Amino acid sequence: MSKAALKKIDGILLLDKPMFLTSNAALQRVKKLFGAKKAGHTGSLDPLATGMLPICFGEATKFSQFLLESDKCYCVEAKLGVKTRTGDAEGDVITTKPIVNVDHDRVERVLRQFEGTIQQIPPMYSALKIQGKPLYELARQGIEIPREARSVHIYRLQLIDFQADKLRLEVQCSKGTYVRTLIEDIGELLGCGAHVSALRRTVVLPYNEIKMYTLAGLEEAHKQFGMDALIQYLLPIETAVQTLPAIKLSNTAAFYMKTGQPIMVPHFPAQGFVRIFSHQDEFMGVGEILEDGRVAPRRLVAWPQRMAKAV
Repeated sequence: MSKAALKKIDGILLLDKPMFLTSNAALQRVKKLFGAKKAGHTGSLDPLATGMLPICFGEATKFSQFLLESDKCYCVEAKLGVKTRTGDAEGDVITTKPIVNVDHDRVERVLRQFEGTIQQIPPMYSALKIQGKPLYELARQGIEIPREARSVHIYRLQLIDFQADKLRLEVQCSKGTYVRTLIEDIGELLGCGAHVSALRRTVVLPYNEIKMYTLAGLEEAHKQFGMDALIQYLLPIETAVQTLPAIKLSNTAAFYMKTGQPIMVPHFPAQGFVRIFSHQDEFMGVGEILEDGRVAPRRLVAWPQRMAKAV
């Protein structure tokens, strides 16, 4: 499809990313299916990981940062007794140890030590950039550089199953949490080492218990019903910020907001972000409350626009 034939589409797709595909490769295939001019994903999943990968189209890309910074939930399987170079099943085995004195009670005690705010050192095999280069590029060259520990928060770490050399866990965590590092650190405390053998992201807040769509399903719908039918799978832009307080503006206030001017909104919280709607309940974007009580526009959608409708 030529660039001239690409369409302006606005909305958010919750893709169920398949295994063995990078997040960017999945994005490009979805973008091609929709024939979209502009699209981006909101937080990479490793190629071996599956699950929720929100993809923002058009005007929705302005609000992707709110999804990048949101809390996430994962189901993870850890193999005990084996450490790999990458912390997952993709990497070469670097050490093996016997699993000694590891029972259900000990696992539970170890898990409790990782709940709350913890410090993590980002793995070398990660997309974190140092001087413009992803760490994994340096790692593949055999280069390891010092990384500073960072604070992340583990809200919930639940043991689902434990059998011999495998743990199954559910993890609810803050942005920036490396599940591979978490599993490696758990393995260290258990004294046997561990790596991620399977990983699935189930939640990217605020999208909790909402249907995801597989790449195969989208391709089949495209084949049977055509490109235009895919719009029904998109969520409206405002769902990305649905947990923020909302304000409705008069015609006059909306005019000034669209020209980039802060406006006064009485009786509202003293700080933070808010969703902005017109008097006709059209989503205008996100504003930030200033110290003087005015609301300044921060991310506004373009007008007019083609909005996705919830189904």
